[in-house]
Amino acid sequence: MSSLILIIVTTALVNNVVLSQFLGICSFLGVSSQKKASLSLGLAVMAVLTVSSAVANLLYTYVLAPLGMDYLKTIVFILVIAALVQMVEMYLKKNAHAIYQSLGIYLPLITTNCAVLGVALTNVQNGYNLLQSIFAGFGTALGYTIAIVLLAEVREHLDEEAIPAPFRGAPIVLLCATLMAMAFMGFSGLA
Repeated sequence: MSSLILIIVTTALVNNVVLSQFLGICSFLGVSSQKKASLSLGLAVMAVLTVSSAVANLLYTYVLAPLGMDYLKTIVFILVIAALVQMVEMYLKKNAHAIYQSLGIYLPLITTNCAVLGVALTNVQNGYNLLQSIFAGFGTALGYTIAIVLLAEVREHLDEEAIPAPFRGAPIVLLCATLMAMAFMGFSGLA
């Protein structure tokens, strides 16, 4: 059990997908202007990443590897991720239309979010079993959610501050993301 907790801590804090590996930057910067939208996207990514990690592991372990078709893993994982994102999108459109509207274009972009594909490929590369893959997917999504909500909180406070004109908009957001990445480097001693 301690190894599974270590996987969550490592993937969420030490090797944060956005702040350490720089995957998923597009949605991280695009949606992080509001806390509610950021949390909603984080939860959507959490659902997709956790389930896609499990499905990708099962497909790789029981179909691709035994048949010697390892070379198809990227294509198969993309198809799995796209199907899962489509299901999440349909669910939100029907049951949580306000959240669906607030996420806008970034919800379908989860399909092309390289963080989601990166986790599936990393799980295979690390030789994780099904349970480890699920925990790695959940931990990565938790780290993504923590990072995007923290950046949204900072950005909401920045709107109230007098920022010099050259730093307004993208420059100050990138500077804040850089400082967050440096702060997260402090977790490197945990693993």
